[in-house]
This record gives sequence, C-alpha cells and structure tokens, in this order.
Amino acid sequence: MKYVTIGELYDLKETIARELFEGKTYPWELLPLIKEFILKLGASLPSEEYDHPEGQIWIARDAKIAPTASITGPCIIGKGAEIRQSAFIRGNAIVGEGAVVGNSTELKNVILFNKVQVPHYNYVGDSILGYRAHMGAGSITSNVKSDKRLVIVKGQGEELPTGLKKFGAMLGDYVEVGCGSVLNPGSVIGPHTNIYPLSSVRGVIAPNHIFKNAGEIVEKTLYETESL
Repeated sequence: MKYVTIGELYDLKETIARELFEGKTYPWELLPLIKEFILKLGASLPSEEYDHPEGQIWIARDAKIAPTASITGPCIIGKGAEIRQSAFIRGNAIVGEGAVVGNSTELKNVILFNKVQVPHYNYVGDSILGYRAHMGAGSITSNVKSDKRLVIVKGQGEELPTGLKKFGAMLGDYVEVGCGSVLNPGSVIGPHTNIYPLSSVRGVIAPNHIFKNAGEIVEKTLYETESL
C-alpha cells in the first residue's frame, strides 16, 4: 500500500524519538512501544537541559508550562515547547521542540514531532503527528472503533491489519487539519495534505492533496502548494 510507511510520511531528523522508528515499516508499530522508549530516553537526557520534577517526567528548561496544565508521565516535553492553560497530558507523550499544546487539549500515547501545533480544544490519542502538522480548533483523532474491533488501515483497495484496538491517526509532515474535523481510527494522511473544516476522514489520504469530502479529494496545484 502506498503512502503509509514511515519513510513516506516523516522527516526523522525532526523528532527526538527517531531511534524508536529504526527498523520499523509502519508508524503505528510504534504505538505500543512509546512508554518504554520514553523511560529509556528520559533517563539519558542531560540534567543541564531538562528538569526532572518527578518520576517519568522530563521537561526542557526553556519550555513554557502553564500553571494550570496537568502532566502525567511518562512524558518528555522538548526544548521551546509551550503547554498552555488547562492542557491535559495523560502519559506516554513525547512533545517535540517548539510544539504547542493548547488550552484544553488532551494528549495520550502520542509522538508530536517538532513544531507540531494542537493549540485549541484538540484530542490526540494513539497517534503520531509529523513535523509542523497542525490541527485546527476542535479537531480530534478518534482512536477506538465503535464496534471495538481491531483497526484496519484501508486505502487504494487494500487493507492492512494493525492488530491494534487503539489507533488514532498518522499525520505526515506539514499536514493541515481544518477546525472541527474528526480523524477516524486508522486514518493516515500524507505530507502537505489539507483537510477541510468539519470533515470526517477515513482511510489513507495521499500526499499533496486537499480533502474536501470523501467524494472529492483533489491534488494540489503548483500555486496551492507554494501559497500554503
């Protein structure tokens, strides 16, 4: 299946977790491994650059943490990141350098690459968001199917079983998700793709496209690619 491998979705230079990706083909293979990796990596982080306020939490000294934010480990918050008012980090979260986790946003079992923005009322669970990916206000990753069955990635007439009950979305680098959108379990969105506001997204969306609705997914023109 095209467009769903780690190499097609992500620039691994833009995450502190790049070692975790080594030897893997599909990004969702990492979801069960995030906790153990954080504990290993956190123990190796230099104390002159990262505070370690309590067990299983490491926060870069120049990160901005609002006093009303709630942070549960295991968690690593990278350099220059911003955790805003009433953000809720539930554990197993890597927040990349310069990333923004906004007011009332909830994270659980995620990797946010550098410069990711989830700034307003977002839920991001069991997901990986690539470099400079952005989720508009109120957009969420839905990470469990309503029938509670294992998630299958579907695209180009093919199906890839994941073996996972909890799997939100894999967003490639520079993905833009419009306000109020729902990314259904097993969504994989290629780099430089835009999702219209109020969308319900399923399956694999190719890179450099605009998702208007399930029946209208169009390739970006050169002008659109340059202007976004």
